[in-house]
Amino acid sequence: MFKLKENNTNVKTEITAGFTTFLTMVYIVIVNPAILSSAGIPFDQVFMATIIAAVVGTLWMAVFANYPIAIAPGMGLNAYFASSVVGSHGGIDYTVALSAVFVAGIIFLILSLTTFREKLIEAIPENLKHGITAGIGLFIAFIGLRQTQIIVGNKENLVGLGDLQSPSVILSLVGLAITIILFAMNVKGALFFGMIATGIIAFFTGQLSFNGFAAVPHLPEGLIITNPFSAIGDVFQHSLYAVVFSFLLVTIFDTTGTMVGVAEQAGLMKNNRLPKARQALLADSIGTSVGAMFGTSPTTAFVESTSGVAAGGRTGLTGVTVSALFIIAAFFAPLVSAVSGLSAITAPALIIVGSLMMGAIAQVRWSEFDEAFPAFLVILSMPLTSSIATGIALGFISHPLLKLVTGKGKTVHPLVYIFAVLFLYQLVFLSH
Repeated sequence: MFKLKENNTNVKTEITAGFTTFLTMVYIVIVNPAILSSAGIPFDQVFMATIIAAVVGTLWMAVFANYPIAIAPGMGLNAYFASSVVGSHGGIDYTVALSAVFVAGIIFLILSLTTFREKLIEAIPENLKHGITAGIGLFIAFIGLRQTQIIVGNKENLVGLGDLQSPSVILSLVGLAITIILFAMNVKGALFFGMIATGIIAFFTGQLSFNGFAAVPHLPEGLIITNPFSAIGDVFQHSLYAVVFSFLLVTIFDTTGTMVGVAEQAGLMKNNRLPKARQALLADSIGTSVGAMFGTSPTTAFVESTSGVAAGGRTGLTGVTVSALFIIAAFFAPLVSAVSGLSAITAPALIIVGSLMMGAIAQVRWSEFDEAFPAFLVILSMPLTSSIATGIALGFISHPLLKLVTGKGKTVHPLVYIFAVLFLYQLVFLSH
């Protein structure tokens, strides 16, 4: 089913990769409820909704596309949901905001059933694809460094070096050193075993403790959206067109960009095409629609999937493993909270994978300014704005602009022009 031999992998490698991806992204089952509960949704409701959306989206990706790419509610969109949507537009509550997410998911689903998103992947210029891959790498490495406090905020120049004498920073550096050594020695599953070693050290140094291990999962409010027509009516009644457009536009490019980056990292792109693209692109739209029904913000392809790819994951068996672990996690909320709450365990994997993805920067045609500068903008803006979608937007806007002024406008795909205009409108006039 997963064609392991054809993809030069085996069951052990795929399961190890699934564990690795899960450990690097499991923080979402804690962070997402923390953010969305501030908008009024019960913590336990979001916790289970997050897991349900992740399982549905990731299983679809694994079974129908056979890709090692995990799906879950995305960071950034959850903050937008909680801070910019709920309470705005006449003081709407979270149930109405979830209606907007659901409608965006349905539109997303319809678009994914057409060839639109496949054509979009093919339309993205090669140098932008390389820039997206490198930008995501720099972004997730930056996330890892910030999570571990190796890099901290600084009033004078925004960022600075953290306290290297801090026990948590020391643990992070030790974990990073162990993982680097294992990786350099070509140890299979080096990222995963690095996490295990770091966790053991953390436990014996008193930095990792557990307040209980298991709890019965439940949905306090059951299904929040039960009638699709009522959800559509909420959007029209409260004029949430801009909100739906924002969810739709950001999710399309966040997921598409991430998927291209992960696929390139895994060597899944064939002749600038993503095989089974339609099946893969349906995963996040289905995850978004189902997630909204239970109580969470839009889903996206997770950049942390690259950690599983780096650990050898090449097929959907990696995704099945991730889904199984999410289901198990539903019964072990206190344990998951403790492990995912200690960034020193998971962040070294993000830093190392970031360095691997930065290799794509060598394929950018730096000698051609009209090709190089848009890629540079993508790479630079992703970590500095903490947004994959913003980086993609700036690349899409600058690329056709430079081509037009240099007399090469006809070489640009029409879709790139259309989205350049849409992105410009979104950046200037809509919340982001």
